[in-house]
Amino acid sequence: MSKKKPLILVTNDDGITAPGVRALIAVMAEIGDVLVVAPDKPQSAMGHAITINNTLYLNKISKEGDAITEYSCSGTPVDCVKLAVNEILKKKPDLCVSGVNHGSNSSINVIYSGTMSAAVEAGIEGIPAIGFSLLDYDWNADFDTIKPFIKKITQETLANGLPKDVVLNVNFPKLKKEDIKGIKICRQAKAIWSEKFHKRITPQGKDYYWLAGEFVNLDQGQDTDEWALANDYISVVPVQFDLTAHHSIQQLNTWKWNE
Repeated sequence: MSKKKPLILVTNDDGITAPGVRALIAVMAEIGDVLVVAPDKPQSAMGHAITINNTLYLNKISKEGDAITEYSCSGTPVDCVKLAVNEILKKKPDLCVSGVNHGSNSSINVIYSGTMSAAVEAGIEGIPAIGFSLLDYDWNADFDTIKPFIKKITQETLANGLPKDVVLNVNFPKLKKEDIKGIKICRQAKAIWSEKFHKRITPQGKDYYWLAGEFVNLDQGQDTDEWALANDYISVVPVQFDLTAHHSIQQLNTWKWNE
């Protein structure tokens, strides 16, 4: 008896036509049955935003008989996962993959990332999930180089499962396949964005602002995602969505809250 193929939900934040998600779809089609629900336009840096004050639209863009069913969604990456799970699928998928993002989602970027928020939303739903990102912002980036690694990481995740309430944040360095040294399990580096707002004036004389900034890595550890990427490794960070600072509970309990 042949083994049943896993059902894989694919989404992203760069939009359903982005080369990164098309590459991810191609790899997932080699592994399982694929459903795609992705934004109809770029939704980068949306974080875990959901649509509550506007209507949401789903547009089926695949045709009857196509091997892969695809929907574009007017909402955010998290909206895409919610609609897929609650409105389209009759059962939860075996895996959700998000990406491949055009650009880094390492370190503090995970907080802002629509790519990773989609994966986190799947994790909240009890679905094993992986977010994939390539450190190349070029729309025409070479995703073929990383396809074998995407396939390997996906297969290992399906074979072994993930710890409860954990999703994976995977970042690829911008390198040729033969120059990638391997895969490293890492922690998230401590880093910040040193931000600046450029104040400008419209032709009508109204002030407006343009966000700019510089990424600053404050972490010199050799077990971080930033170190791995700088040293030609693929970084894999297990991410949890319980934001409780457990280490601080004992200290806070020494305060005189009820006196």
